[in-house]
Amino acid sequence: MKDRELAFRVLLEIEEGAYANLVLAETLRKAKNLTSLDRALITGLVYGTVKYRASLDWLIAKTVKKVEKLEKEPRILLRLSFYQLLFMDKIPPFAVTNEAVKLAKKYFHAGVASLFNGVLRNYLRNPGKVVWPDAQENPLEYLEVVYSHPRWMLERWLQRYGWEKTIKLCQYNNNPTELWIRTNTLKCSREELMIRLQEEGCVVIPSLRVPEGILLQSAPPLASLPSFQAGLFTVQDESSMLVAHVLNPQPHQAVLDVCAGPGGKTTHLAQLMKNQGEILACDVHQHRRRLIEENAARLGIDIIKTQLLDATRIESELKRQYELVLVDAPCSGLGVLRRRPDARWRKQEEEVQALAALQTQILASVYHLLLPGGKLIYSTCTIEPEENVQVVDKFIGTHADLVSFDLTSYFPYGPRTQEENEELKKGRRQFLPFQEGMEGFFIAGLQKRI
Repeated sequence: MKDRELAFRVLLEIEEGAYANLVLAETLRKAKNLTSLDRALITGLVYGTVKYRASLDWLIAKTVKKVEKLEKEPRILLRLSFYQLLFMDKIPPFAVTNEAVKLAKKYFHAGVASLFNGVLRNYLRNPGKVVWPDAQENPLEYLEVVYSHPRWMLERWLQRYGWEKTIKLCQYNNNPTELWIRTNTLKCSREELMIRLQEEGCVVIPSLRVPEGILLQSAPPLASLPSFQAGLFTVQDESSMLVAHVLNPQPHQAVLDVCAGPGGKTTHLAQLMKNQGEILACDVHQHRRRLIEENAARLGIDIIKTQLLDATRIESELKRQYELVLVDAPCSGLGVLRRRPDARWRKQEEEVQALAALQTQILASVYHLLLPGGKLIYSTCTIEPEENVQVVDKFIGTHADLVSFDLTSYFPYGPRTQEENEELKKGRRQFLPFQEGMEGFFIAGLQKRI
């Protein structure tokens, strides 16, 4: 099966509700005789078509007569074709058109193939005939169509950040993702791992923010690398690696991680503890619990115990208290839209408030499991204040024995601006993609008075 056809079939599954990263990974795993270039092309086609859905649908509406009669499956194939014409200049336009017509003949009737042939060739003859939205006349439509984000997100960001920063945020979300890995310092140093990765054909850059982080600029499939098989590293985003450093667990301590799956932060905590002590990692989903165990086993970590527990009712299940607690709360994920291209179309504005209520429930439950003098780190991968600073401030306001603690000394990188230092002294840090050039993340530190 050719690359475009595989991409089309993946896009069909995503349209039916499958998660892009999961269905793409499974498709690539099952496909035979794919080169690294094939895999890269299929990945680019799928993620790009999903990411730019609003732009592509707008163009389809401008080029297809009686567009309201265009059924879902042909629309997806047309999106895929227009994505290649708009964003992949290394693919010859005639090849895009010919392949689209072939696939239309295979999957639909002759009339659809004829439609595709006419629409794509007419567009290629005079692409300038299509007039895109104007930023001055209709700024919201311009952002929605040109940068391909839902209008409700744009309205929130414009109100909070203004025009220029909103554009930068959208541009960041539309950029290709970076592949970050975390050195397993239980088995090797970052320098040793970088040398080995280079010997295995990788191009590597060390992180300036976290001492274990490495950016893979290019690499063979990770599962094929001997260093991966030996458990010398795991995949984890740079911003996510900061969380364990802020909790700062030490060997022989007891740590509770209440929303732990799939285990990236949990295994990082174990590394910082030198695999000495105890970590109880809880999750409400059995498959995520299994992922924690699998990741720990591959990395050679044996201090993590897992338990299937609902974090909103966890205080009634556990009979002890902990000196360190991590709440990596379920959230809208609006800080990591670059990494999850389909998430922008799945999310609804109402979810932000609903998730804030859930996050508060989790904190209320976990609060009872924190020892006097103990520290709790609350983190999310969203940039929405309702899920971050407002949740934390409201919770502290209703619990007199809780205070924020200064995070300045826990961050392993610098220098920082005066504004960043003031934020850290208040016990929280909001990372914004257009400022830091990294995924949007929020970290807050709470401590129970003695």
